[in-house]
Amino acid sequence: LIVESRESRAKSKFWMVANIVINIGILAVFKYYDFFVSEFGELFGVSTESLLLRVILPVGISFYTFQALSYSIDVYRGKIKPTKDIIAFFAFISFFPQLVAGATNLLPQFLQKRTFSYEQGMDGMRHILWGLFKKIVVADNCAVYVNQVWATYDTQSGSTLLLAAILFTFQIYGDFSGYSDIAIGTAKLFGIRLMRNFNNPYFSRDIAEFWRRWHISLTSWFRDYVYIPLGGSRPTIDDRWIDGRWTEGRKKLIIVRNTFVVFLICGLWHGANWTYLVWGLYNVLLFLPLILLDKSKRYKDAPLVWKQLPQMLLTFVLVTIGWIIFRAPSMAEAWGYVCAMCSASLFSQPATIQYPVWCAMAAIILMLSLEWHYRDAESVPLPKSIWAYYPLIIAIWWFAYRNTQEFIYFQF
Repeated sequence: LIVESRESRAKSKFWMVANIVINIGILAVFKYYDFFVSEFGELFGVSTESLLLRVILPVGISFYTFQALSYSIDVYRGKIKPTKDIIAFFAFISFFPQLVAGATNLLPQFLQKRTFSYEQGMDGMRHILWGLFKKIVVADNCAVYVNQVWATYDTQSGSTLLLAAILFTFQIYGDFSGYSDIAIGTAKLFGIRLMRNFNNPYFSRDIAEFWRRWHISLTSWFRDYVYIPLGGSRPTIDDRWIDGRWTEGRKKLIIVRNTFVVFLICGLWHGANWTYLVWGLYNVLLFLPLILLDKSKRYKDAPLVWKQLPQMLLTFVLVTIGWIIFRAPSMAEAWGYVCAMCSASLFSQPATIQYPVWCAMAAIILMLSLEWHYRDAESVPLPKSIWAYYPLIIAIWWFAYRNTQEFIYFQF
């Protein structure tokens, strides 16, 4: 209510900023304090052991911190009224099928009366089934090979490392999007609609389109609460005119700056590790040519067609390299992995492919085929015939007790 107050705009802004500082401060202490203290000690050669907190990271702290930030910012902007329903507020903050969502989209749903809909319930179950398939059959089977190769990457051939990098690309997609589908489906069982979170990202034709299709809830959050407040793609009044005309160079510089800040924060959001920061910087470098050539929106709302397969493959390769950095425990290991992969052994036969990997490859082909066929659909790529579900259920049951892996998504 204090943030919403219009009697004193300065007072409202003060409390909104204070709320942001408190929330980010709590996140920084739990998630980043030990990392930066340790790095400071290594840089200056001093012992920081006694200064480390070594606290256990609260589950989901990155998610509900962003939820709380979106609420206070939206109230300050006047996009949403502050709620007096404390149960609805905490349900919005801690809703267990969690995706990062702005308050304007999610909070009002907790204030409305909801009734069970059979059609919505069935759609939710289809989401859950498809999410379990992507997680258990695709991601977990890929993880068997990926984990083995990463454990001994310095002794593996380049072809083996390439195959593991490709499989990790599908592992992280099956993990992230599988979790998202399960969350969306579970929410629908409670009458809550969450936004679509993945939209065929590996069919993207450039890196800008990839980030419009990958983890849409998170990228939308960064767009609405970081990129646009920084000025977005539009220069401010002070930047707009020099000698009475637009200065395109200055405008592009602002866009580059805003993009850099977004990916820097995005990298930090994923964890306290230099690999995440470098991964964010890597994505900025991929964005630079598109920004400088004004081509970052050329594929926005453009239909996917087969003749653009070369652009899709190039984007897939660039994204796969980025995932190597993301997966590596350290930058030294990321660099060592890439160097070993690009050696002469890249054209040799990869290490023996085990049974789970063949199953993962078959599941990936099925997943991509369905996603391509239903690429223009708004819902999950599953037919409504119940007979199509039995093979998926059998596959999920078969692999569920053999090589189950934790969700990568849970780390964040």
